[in-house]
Amino acid sequence: MASSAGEQCGGAAHIAMRFLRSLFPSKEDGTGGPFQSHEAYTRNRAKQLAMTPQTLAELGKYGINDQTQLKLEYFFYTDMEDKARALAQKLADLGYEAAYDHSASDAKQFVVTGWTTRMKMDEQSVLDWSGRMCDLGYEDDCEFDGWGTNPQQPQDAEPGAPANWHGPRR
Repeated sequence: MASSAGEQCGGAAHIAMRFLRSLFPSKEDGTGGPFQSHEAYTRNRAKQLAMTPQTLAELGKYGINDQTQLKLEYFFYTDMEDKARALAQKLADLGYEAAYDHSASDAKQFVVTGWTTRMKMDEQSVLDWSGRMCDLGYEDDCEFDGWGTNPQQPQDAEPGAPANWHGPRR
């Protein structure tokens, strides 16, 4: 897998991005600027990582264990179409199904959603993936809103079929 420019530059790209983001106030305070401030990203990343073990425990009630491999449906939000498009392309480059459109609940926002390839549902793998999704979204000023899945996916099923259980939606 090819590495991104941020991975090639190590922490320098992240520091530069943080500096540039610090020049603009967060949209959370109503003054414009990036969709997701660094502080909001940090809080959201911690929240997503805390929720992952809880979600896996819930999936365990449906017979999902650390050997099960499932495709996950993911959700991101942002405020501009070009940001949504860029993130959807990065996700597609990872081999994921990815699409973006206006959010159904807020016409000023865009949602990026799709399905991953199959992954093992052990806690460490899903925690690592959740952290990467938060980081990937932040690179394009998109907020990772979480994930869901259908615990009864046939092993050869394609994603997109109606799921019995979904993750967060706004």
